[in-house]
Amino acid sequence: MLISKEFKFDAAHNLVNYHGKCERLHGHTYRLRVTLEGTPDKDGMILDFTELKKTVNDLVVSKLDHSYINDTIAQPSAENISLWVWKMLETSLSGPNYRLYEIIVWETEDSFVTYRG
Repeated sequence: MLISKEFKFDAAHNLVNYHGKCERLHGHTYRLRVTLEGTPDKDGMILDFTELKKTVNDLVVSKLDHSYINDTIAQPSAENISLWVWKMLETSLSGPNYRLYEIIVWETEDSFVTYRG
């Protein structure tokens, strides 16, 4: 069984190793989906959505929202952002009945990266 929660954050970046318009400073409203795979526990839940929200907000959103992402991720492409998010969450979102399954990062409404560790 899979459970997911979505988040949004606004941030600026530029791609320093890229030649094109994205090498200039610009911003996005990013969308992030975090998905866990697991089996429901005795309470009938894989993980309480409130706990999932707190973990992602504390470890990821609070660090990236309204930031210059280059200060945190050297070359902040959507691909590298998804890798960074995975590394930030993998340990905390692992329990006896669940594990981190998938990260999706939307850079625009119709352009996104899916990462499964």
